[in-house]
Amino acid sequence: MPTAVEKPRVVIDTNVFVSALSHPGGPPAEVIDLLFFGEIEVYVSPFILAEVERILSQKFGLSAQSIRRALGSLTAVTHVIHPNTKVTVIKQKDDDNRILECGVEAKAHYIVSGDKRHILPLRVFRGMRIVSPAEFLQQLGRHAN
Repeated sequence: MPTAVEKPRVVIDTNVFVSALSHPGGPPAEVIDLLFFGEIEVYVSPFILAEVERILSQKFGLSAQSIRRALGSLTAVTHVIHPNTKVTVIKQKDDDNRILECGVEAKAHYIVSGDKRHILPLRVFRGMRIVSPAEFLQQLGRHAN
């Protein structure tokens, strides 16, 4: 876990980014606020960025220009890494392993996810705490709205 002076190293699952957009003011949005205020170090991979892009296009119908702007803002405040580690712990949905791979490569303290079926049930993976946005805020001494 991070020391008192070290910022928490975090991987944020795609569903949290999307929830923050669709539910302003909720715990996912509060987690994203911590990112933009520089209170946490967030790591993303090309897979996570591509998933965000796909969902913004398919589910939200955003224009290519709006998506480029959103991804540009996101990459400006995150660390983009290219995981070399292969993880296969989640058998039901292999794509979710990409989130874990990003966490391993980033040496993350936390993975913040809303995935109650595959990711959150792990609770801990290779020393990383896997928590919901509300749990993450609580662990940082914040109270989720």
